[in-house]
Amino acid sequence: MQQVDVVLLTKNSEHLLCKCLTSIYRNVPIKNLIVIDGFSNDRTLEILKKFNRKYGNVLLFQMNGSRAKARTEGIRHVTTDWFMFIDSDVLLCRDWFKKAQTDLKKGVGAVWGLNVDVIPNVKNKRILKFQSLIARQCFHLRGGMHDTLILRKAVEGMVIPEQLHAYEDAYIVRWIERHGYKAVVGSDVYCLHYKPPENWSLKNGVSQAVVEFKCGLVYSHLFEYMFFYPVFMFYWFLQLPLNGFRNGLNH
Repeated sequence: MQQVDVVLLTKNSEHLLCKCLTSIYRNVPIKNLIVIDGFSNDRTLEILKKFNRKYGNVLLFQMNGSRAKARTEGIRHVTTDWFMFIDSDVLLCRDWFKKAQTDLKKGVGAVWGLNVDVIPNVKNKRILKFQSLIARQCFHLRGGMHDTLILRKAVEGMVIPEQLHAYEDAYIVRWIERHGYKAVVGSDVYCLHYKPPENWSLKNGVSQAVVEFKCGLVYSHLFEYMFFYPVFMFYWFLQLPLNGFRNGLNH
């Protein structure tokens, strides 16, 4: 099985980082784990050092800036034909990389694993099914880099506009498609997305929506995405369990 470089963006990711890295090493044949860290001040660096002592292939780079700048920097250090972007707050499904091989057909430049948000206290199957449909629609409209396998040749020469702290994933997908490749949703791969505890509040949800809206205006190619905001706003409110909603009102 071919080895691939994995690019991981982090900043104060201790809440799930150990489990995330364990998931990556179990399910992906890693050549180098390329970590772009935003000067974490929690236990993130300590955890990374622990994994480097065990595997000896963690390459750590620290920098300030947007996610766009961090992803561009990560790609710069990739040496393998294929590489992966994985977020630091996800757990990969079992045999992620092995299963993704079935989607590597001719002309494919990226394979995205379905992103399943783990919503505290929400177990209703209808809501979870709706969540899956929204996640797929989001990818087709604006991309996603939570767990994505990418052909390095498909992103050669790409420099993502630094102001895109959100929508940098959309820029990557559109770049791949404009250069003659397909970006597909993996047929049997997914990740579980565990947002940090502080993210489950009304205040933070609104803040994230504002950032996405501003970046969406900058990235005018995604103007059509704005028409779906009523649906996505409804989805975001579904992600605010009662306790989180109350916490948001109290801060």
